Amino acid sequence: MSNTFHSDRRPNHKPTERTARNQMLIGIRPLIEAIQAGKDIEKVLVQKGLRGDLFNEARKVMQEHGVVFKTVPPEKLNSITTKNHQGVIAFISPITFGNIENIVPAIYERGETPLLVYLDGVTDVRNFGAIARSAECFGAHAVIIPQNNSAGINEEAIKTSAGALNNIPVCRIQSTSAFTEYMQQCGIALVGSTEKGSVSPDSYNFNQPICVVLGNEETGISHELIRKCDALVKIPMTGKTSSLNVSVATGIVLYETLRQRNV
Repeated sequence: MSNTFHSDRRPNHKPTERTARNQMLIGIRPLIEAIQAGKDIEKVLVQKGLRGDLFNEARKVMQEHGVVFKTVPPEKLNSITTKNHQGVIAFISPITFGNIENIVPAIYERGETPLLVYLDGVTDVRNFGAIARSAECFGAHAVIIPQNNSAGINEEAIKTSAGALNNIPVCRIQSTSAFTEYMQQCGIALVGSTEKGSVSPDSYNFNQPICVVLGNEETGISHELIRKCDALVKIPMTGKTSSLNVSVATGIVLYETLRQRNV
């Protein structure tokens, strides 16, 4: 499988002592140097309409390393810093991203049954931190997020995770379709937790390689990903409220997985 669906350049994820604050990079040259040094870039903001040879060089480097950027008006950049930003401000991630293509084979080599968590468009940093906390507590091997449309990994996320983001790999992918194909190749079932499901978690067999899929806080799992799921589970509820918070739903499904595997 080619490396088209992830952007990490490191062979393994190793928990280390890390600062919770995202380091800010101001200017084009610092961004280029950080990417070439192998830093994990959390976010890049580029002034709308930016041109020039140096920016073209930065764009090429970002493309080569799978770093995406967002164009914003100059007022946005000026509100972040009063320094000469040259139309570019970036942030280095406070965590080191893992490589799912290394993590999955290592799980099998240890004789363990893969348990992964994929977050499809979860954008709230507190939900993301709480999910990472539950995932680590219930024995998940990694949390996977898309490159775009995902919660930023910042100080608040790490605080909400109670340090779990220092102990569980987080993998960032560029292509959801390539990722789901890789899961299929690895024999890992995609199990969506959604109101559209027809099977309760305790009726599904979690004693197999699993990637639990959770959706956006408002819209749920995307239609594209729903179609690629091998199963859809629905958490039974008796109250009048129609849905659970995504982090709570994650905890329930992961607890059921742990319960079944420990029986």
